Amino acid sequence: MSGTTTAAVRQRRRAPEAGAGANRWVVLVVLCVSLLLVALDATVLHVAVPAVTEDLKPGAMQLLWIVDVYPLVCASLLILFGTLGDRVGRRRVLLIGYALFGVASAAAAVAPSAEALILARALLGVGGAMIMPATLSILRQVFPDRRERAVAIGIWSAVAAVGAAVGPLLGGFLLEHFWWGSVFLVNIPLMLISLPVGRLLLPESRGDRNGPWDVVGALMAAAGLFGVVFAVKRLGGGEPAGSVLTVAPLVLGALLLMLFGRRQRRRAFPLVDLKMFARPAFSTAVGCIVLAMLALVGLELIAAQYLQLVLGLSPLQTGLRLLPLTLAAMAAGLAGARMLRRFGPRRMVCFGFCLTAAAVLTLTAMGGVDNAGLLLVGFVLLGFGLETTLFGAYESMLNEAPAEQAGGAAAIGETSYQLGAGIGIALLGSVMNAAYAPGLAAVPGVPASASAAAGHSLGEAYDVAGRLGGAAGAALRRAARDSFVHGLHVTLLVSAGLLLLGAVMALRLPRVMQCEEAPVEVPAPREPTRSRVSA
Repeated sequence: MSGTTTAAVRQRRRAPEAGAGANRWVVLVVLCVSLLLVALDATVLHVAVPAVTEDLKPGAMQLLWIVDVYPLVCASLLILFGTLGDRVGRRRVLLIGYALFGVASAAAAVAPSAEALILARALLGVGGAMIMPATLSILRQVFPDRRERAVAIGIWSAVAAVGAAVGPLLGGFLLEHFWWGSVFLVNIPLMLISLPVGRLLLPESRGDRNGPWDVVGALMAAAGLFGVVFAVKRLGGGEPAGSVLTVAPLVLGALLLMLFGRRQRRRAFPLVDLKMFARPAFSTAVGCIVLAMLALVGLELIAAQYLQLVLGLSPLQTGLRLLPLTLAAMAAGLAGARMLRRFGPRRMVCFGFCLTAAAVLTLTAMGGVDNAGLLLVGFVLLGFGLETTLFGAYESMLNEAPAEQAGGAAAIGETSYQLGAGIGIALLGSVMNAAYAPGLAAVPGVPASASAAAGHSLGEAYDVAGRLGGAAGAALRRAARDSFVHGLHVTLLVSAGLLLLGAVMALRLPRVMQCEEAPVEVPAPREPTRSRVSA
């Protein structure tokens, strides 16, 4: 038997159920439930912040950590647990993540202090980092046929969009009937179901790579990502760029990541095979994920402020206005496989970037008066274009990665998503502030100190205007609203430019979707030796 055939048979022996008929679609359901929980927990706490503040009385820094520690820890550990799953088993890591997620949810729900809640949220981040790359890498394993895998990724990405949108709505419903800890308790029954079901139905899989797991490299990657993501989040929160608490983590994190890359290139059995980035389709897909999130996540936050502070909509009305964006994203995810087969990765991702840029430019017509029709069209195009872009990029990235490195590749994709989102908030937030603040420098009848305070944000400007009262307060409020709309327009133009840059970048992706025929099953005789020749 040839070495290539031997390797193929071994792969089938390890996970015979990986492509076993309809079972893989049941596996997809389990994986989607896993992803839904992680996506829900990323946003469900947002509406509970006022209740948490009233009950636990956290300081300003503690409140920031309560909100940010979950995505910060999760983003930092994705590569660590994604590559660990390739070594010790992806299902094993996923099931441990389930258990930890459930325990941390219970601890968060009954947290008696801000410190306890921060710790519980950090443990949730660890569990999320175990779950997220494992779902995508197992999906890569159980759907060896690219056509079916594209359909599965479309469903997977649609579920992610649902989770992010449902989080605030579910949180709001629970807060109306129960205490703030209930937003975490919803995870526990689902985890109690997912753990035994996952153990029963999910196939175990791991990479074919030998050699020890690089513990030092994994810790270097985790610490480096933590420093970079922490600094980016501080910048996105409006902290000074020259602050020691921003510069020091950024420099140290970047240095650790550089040393991590150098270490991986020198090791015989690297934690992450950086040669994957030498493949144009893989590196381009990762770049497209970063750029898409960079251009749009900060924009979504600004849009939410516009709806509430400029148009005066309630949080529920704001969520309903943004709902078409989520529904359009779901539609794009479900239609993504057919679009990919028909148009190929290059045209699909280019089209997604261009459609999103058109949506952003359409939204520049937003002003101080509500235009529901314009917002509906803009948000529908935005959601469909964004999901089309991310679907094509994720599918291309995962297809280019060898199956034995699926966990590491999935972790790289999720890390790129998180970094792009953080950088986008920092970059577009800075653009917004730079365009907004000058309009409040000289408002007639408003003291310079009040104008300076109002220049920090639109919400603060409204507070200052309320304290001033009279004609001066009305003038400041009007000037702040007009300046915010101007800043929004500038930010939209910058975002459109980034999206068009992404369309150019996507030209390096493959022109057609290349699908290999599934291998013919070969009976596996006894093998006298363990020698193997790489395919």
